[in-house]
Amino acid sequence: HVQLVESGGGSVQAGESLTLSCVVSGAKYRSYCMGWFRQAPGKEREGVAVIDYDGMAHYSDAVKGRFTVSRDDAKAIPYLQMNSLKPEDTAMYYCAADLIVDRSYVLRRQEYKYWGQGTQVTVS
Repeated sequence: HVQLVESGGGSVQAGESLTLSCVVSGAKYRSYCMGWFRQAPGKEREGVAVIDYDGMAHYSDAVKGRFTVSRDDAKAIPYLQMNSLKPEDTAMYYCAADLIVDRSYVLRRQEYKYWGQGTQVTVS
């Protein structure tokens, strides 16, 4: 049973930074594609950043150049380093995982089977 638990959210001022992490259990972590998604009130859940099995990173245009996704395979933890945060980054952030993800659609939420409960990020 795959479980994902996010942490690291909080309230910050515009321009500041946060790092999110996601503890993964019950899975052969190295085999999984790990994604970070976010959902603001009244909006669809959108892909933010993904790091795939080979360590290749993918980003949405909204965060490219500001966010960095990485993974520690020894600890089974993916990270999302968020710099130069903006008020429009305010959302619930979710960690997602799946074994088989089409690289053409890595930022699409439908590609992921396993999800965490989310961690809130508020930027003012």
